[in-house]
Amino acid sequence: MRLPELAGDQTMVGVAITVPEPFAAQLHAARARLGDPWARFIPPHITLLGPTAVDGAGASEVHAHLEDVARRHAPFTVRLRGTGTFRPVSPVAFVQVADGIAGCEQLESAVRQGPLAQDLRFHYHPHVTVAHELSDEQLDAAMDELADYDAGFVVTGFHCYVRGDDEVWRPRAEYPLTATG
Repeated sequence: MRLPELAGDQTMVGVAITVPEPFAAQLHAARARLGDPWARFIPPHITLLGPTAVDGAGASEVHAHLEDVARRHAPFTVRLRGTGTFRPVSPVAFVQVADGIAGCEQLESAVRQGPLAQDLRFHYHPHVTVAHELSDEQLDAAMDELADYDAGFVVTGFHCYVRGDDEVWRPRAEYPLTATG
């Protein structure tokens, strides 16, 4: 996993739609069972902003920005169904976002503005990673095991996660989507 270097009082943050229960437990168990060492560090999620270094002084600006983003977006439904991969570009197998792609894209675009503005290495593709940096055989097994996976839920908000010294990503703040329509 590519992570930015931290300097001074910076922290590593990421912004994501947290997959709710019972689906989070199902996907976490599958990722662990498939042998992905990141399973114990990263909860099931749909990334809106990948790992980003934030200065301590900029934390309040980031918080205000994320509150504003959440205030301008309404809840929407996501359906996770089937699997996909980013191979050969990246050794990743994932559960696909089959419905709710536009809502994810709109949130991602809004989050990646202001104090979190940055260029993307790859085109944004909402998904839930279930196997990362594993052998082709393990990635194939992940795709086969979860090929029939199907779960739907309403996205009512997103989280800002912080990566701890123990490499575990934990939610620091939740941002409820409060717009209507």
